[in-house]
Amino acid sequence: MKIVIVEDDINMRKSLEFALKEYDEFSVKCYKNAIDALKKIDDDTDMVITDINMPGMDGIEFVKKLDGKYDIIVITGNATLNRAIESVRLGVKDFLTKPFEIDTLVDAIKRNVKIREKISKKIEVKKSENRAFLGSSKQLEASLALAKKAAVTDASVLLLGESGVGKELFANYIHQNSKRSSEKFVAINMAAIPENLLESELFGYVKGAFTDALNDKKGYFESAHKGTIFLDEIAEMSVALQSKILRVLQERVVFRVGGVKPIPVDIRIISATNVDIHRVIDEGKFREDLYFRLNTIPIKIPPLKQRVDEILDIAQKTLDSVIARYDLKIKQFSQEAKDALLKYDWPGNIRELISVVERAAILSDDEKITQKDLFLESRSSKKSINSMEKELIQEVLQSVDYNINEASKMLGMSKSSTMNKINKYNIEVIK
Repeated sequence: MKIVIVEDDINMRKSLEFALKEYDEFSVKCYKNAIDALKKIDDDTDMVITDINMPGMDGIEFVKKLDGKYDIIVITGNATLNRAIESVRLGVKDFLTKPFEIDTLVDAIKRNVKIREKISKKIEVKKSENRAFLGSSKQLEASLALAKKAAVTDASVLLLGESGVGKELFANYIHQNSKRSSEKFVAINMAAIPENLLESELFGYVKGAFTDALNDKKGYFESAHKGTIFLDEIAEMSVALQSKILRVLQERVVFRVGGVKPIPVDIRIISATNVDIHRVIDEGKFREDLYFRLNTIPIKIPPLKQRVDEILDIAQKTLDSVIARYDLKIKQFSQEAKDALLKYDWPGNIRELISVVERAAILSDDEKITQKDLFLESRSSKKSINSMEKELIQEVLQSVDYNINEASKMLGMSKSSTMNKINKYNIEVIK
């Protein structure tokens, strides 16, 4: 089992490394900060153990950028309930407070291995179940029918829809129903990877290409060879990177960063965006020729508020999945909880629904999940969230004298995401 430890305290880092290496079944790599770990962590990693309070990038932000690819255990000397809840929401498997016995950590590691094995035995992912989880509403029927037709081809698919509507679920559904279903499905959130790392992550690099390139490394395109690659939030790419993606589509080869050897790739590309792509093209921020290549089959996914009749079905499937994953006691929604789920507007779409149900399943003490367990009353409306976000961006911009690069860093967003928000809220940028 390959474990990565991310801990800025050298004494703690070395102690954990030495202790875990005593176990033959563990292979351990350590990093002193999250930024270094993000550059070097590979797909063979099974588990990440990370501190929360670290310089440069804290553990919570680090977990977000890992985007659910690995089992994660958080360790911290400054535990709070909010941090614990946020960690659970992000899919963290265990949350340990320092100081702890090494046996406690080992138990947590092995417990999660058992959970993973139990899930694989207990849940067989079938195509019919995949479709059912996507939804069964009349509003979704046309989108699903188009996805099924697209699946049997190798045509590029562009998924369009609001953030959280389930674009990755759709992409996975297309992959699972394609002739490539036995091969890898590789999903990349273009907005979650820092711009300066995105090229090397997509295309890989050769040893010596830059300071930290100690070995050759495959990129996501190579990893997806013979399978499907899903590029989410494609509008977040720089124009320079877009030209390289276009080359992959045209020539079906990639060049690693620092390399001169063309590497053939046989991949099916599915992409997605939640912005008005035509507006971005008109603004000169997205290449029209790349859009035509990606947009062979466009599929619009309606928001959850237009698919009310499938909310309870998705909520129940999520609840069953969480119970199996964490080996919880069987729980059911009360009628008032069901009514609350149906009445809520779901500005965050399926992603928000899954998050709400997962939190309620983990934190509720009774066999019945009540309306109170859902915490929907405390969730702001979309309008108030937008208002708060606009005010925050304005304050940050003012604090850095309207330097977009500095503001983006403080907000934890890419420059293109920051500009999209500025345009969305009509924020005046004083130069």
